[in-house]
Amino acid sequence: MKITFCFVIVLCLSLLSACRGKETKAEAVRVDTLSLVMQVKECARLYTAEYEVHKLVLKDDPLRVKGNLFQRTFDVKVPIGERKVMIPLDVTLKAYIDFTGFGEKNVLRSGDRIVVTLPDPRVVVTSSRINHDEVKQFVSLTRSDYTSAELADFTRQGEDEILASVPQLGILEMARENAAHVLVPMLTRLGYDERNIVVSFRKDFTAADMPLLLEREGRTEKLK
Repeated sequence: MKITFCFVIVLCLSLLSACRGKETKAEAVRVDTLSLVMQVKECARLYTAEYEVHKLVLKDDPLRVKGNLFQRTFDVKVPIGERKVMIPLDVTLKAYIDFTGFGEKNVLRSGDRIVVTLPDPRVVVTSSRINHDEVKQFVSLTRSDYTSAELADFTRQGEDEILASVPQLGILEMARENAAHVLVPMLTRLGYDERNIVVSFRKDFTAADMPLLLEREGRTEKLK
C-alpha cells in the first residue's frame, strides 16, 4: 500500500511539473513576442527606400476635322495643325512602414521558426519637379501654345504613370528587405537563428494596389 501511495504522489508531482513546464514555456513565448512587439513599435514610421525617377512626358495633340459628308462620317488629321510637347519630369518617391499598429497578430511562431508580417507599406511622392528650361514645344502657326493648366495636367498624368509602375521599380521589395535588416537583429538578440526568421508583407502588391498605398499632397487612403 505504501509503495502504491508513493507512486501516486510521484506521478502527481511529475504531472504538475510537466504542466508548470508547459505554462513556463508558453509564458516565455508570450514574453518574447511582447518584447519584440514593444521594440518594433518604437520604430514608429520607418523609411525604408527612396527612388529618384526621371521621365519624359510626351504629348501629341493633332488637329482633326470631323463631320458628315454625303451621309458618311469622316475624321481627318490636318497636316498643318500639329502640336506636341515634351516635359522632363523628376519625381522622388519614398517608401515607409508604419509600425504604430504592429502587434502580436503580426508575429507567428512555430517551434524555432518565426514569421513577421509587416504592415502594408506606404509610398510617398515627396517632390515632383519639371526642368522648365528643357520643356520643348512644337506648335503649328494655326494652333495656340499649351496653357499652364494643360502642362500641369500632363505632369500629373506623368506622375500617375510613374506611380502605376512602382511594383516593377522594386521599391516595395527594397522596403521589405530594409525592414528585415532592422528586425532580424532584434530577433537574433531574442535567441532566434537568422535562418529561421521570415519577414514578409501579407501579399504581393500590384499596380491595382497603388492608389491605396499612395500618399501625395497630404491625402492618404486606407488599404482594405
